[in-house]
Amino acid sequence: MTQINKLKIFNDPIYGFITIPNELVYDLIQHPYFQRLRRISQMGLSYLVYPGANHTRFHHALGCMHLMKRAIDTLRFKDVVISEEEENALLIAILLHDIGHGPFSHAMEKSIVEDVHHEAISLLFMNQLNEEFGGRLSLAIQVFKGEYHRKFMLQLISSQLDMDRMDYLKRDSFYTGVAEGNVNSERLIQMMNVENDVLVIEEKGIYSVEKFLLSRRLMYWQAYLHKTSLVAELILMKVLKRAKELTLKGVKLPCSEPLMYFMQNKITLEDFDAEKLDLFSQLDDFDIISALKAWQRHNDFILSTLSKMIINRDLLKIKLSAEKIPMEESQSLKEEFAEAHQISAVDAGYFIFRGKIKNQAYSKEAEPIRILKKDKTIEDVVEASDQLNLKSLSKLVTKYYICFPKQLI
Repeated sequence: MTQINKLKIFNDPIYGFITIPNELVYDLIQHPYFQRLRRISQMGLSYLVYPGANHTRFHHALGCMHLMKRAIDTLRFKDVVISEEEENALLIAILLHDIGHGPFSHAMEKSIVEDVHHEAISLLFMNQLNEEFGGRLSLAIQVFKGEYHRKFMLQLISSQLDMDRMDYLKRDSFYTGVAEGNVNSERLIQMMNVENDVLVIEEKGIYSVEKFLLSRRLMYWQAYLHKTSLVAELILMKVLKRAKELTLKGVKLPCSEPLMYFMQNKITLEDFDAEKLDLFSQLDDFDIISALKAWQRHNDFILSTLSKMIINRDLLKIKLSAEKIPMEESQSLKEEFAEAHQISAVDAGYFIFRGKIKNQAYSKEAEPIRILKKDKTIEDVVEASDQLNLKSLSKLVTKYYICFPKQLI
């Protein structure tokens, strides 16, 4: 039998060549669970605003793994002892951190796979893979769950300055063309160190941290919470909610078997056994898009109208405001729309609704980004910085929105 060369190289448009470090990582990347990420868009429906934003979660996961390898090399150079086993665990944990994302994940989490967070599903996938790979992912799972005694390792995977954020900001900025999001991940990694078992950034890297936090804030307003991306995702949630409602009433909707299963059944985290996990692993963006294409022609007014909106990019109007939008405003619009289309006021709620969005680049409640000063003391970046803008970046900004059909303007 011919031996397959598993030490492959990927050509990444952002970092250049990314090397697969060992055979176990290669086998994990080859697994159908991971290959599915090629069919899951990293930025959901943002391509309706930024036509270049068609990159996938597969792409992002490899980028995170590459940055993790750089971080490990940097820390070892600074005499932080990381064993080969720990290195492997870190690479696997960051590679698989997003494996539980469903298609258009945030819309799915709020409509089809209700109240089951993608991180919980990632863990289920990791446990399943651990069984298949004879327990070789055990340490990676321990680190991912924050149960490993070396605290800084979890911080590299999940914190306010982790490999995940460093890659998605840089990658999403590149593919959307939103230059403000471009962070200097190389410089940030070079400035990392470990002190008393926690991750710190050396003082001379403080301006890179400030730029990172500012980039994060700007990317949220310009890309992730862009009002058109936002309204598209909200419409998708309404479509899926309506589809589930009709399915539970016994209406047969054309869609793939895995999607049909999750629409017919309310699945909680406790229900996720190996069989359901396998069904979930068959879901990707194509299931949703092909369902929307079919549902455009359905005789249910709500389902067909909302599906057409996404397919043809003829979306609802969205109005943002710093002030809370009064209920009376949406109520009168609902009544007007209900009358015009001969539907109930409840059904009109699929087209006219209010809500709010929040943006906070740096949270004081979460674990801080620590700056290692020259005198070896450690300070929260907000205190260490001489820039006033960091205090404003840790302020929670809330905006209110109302969505309604264009013909009601």
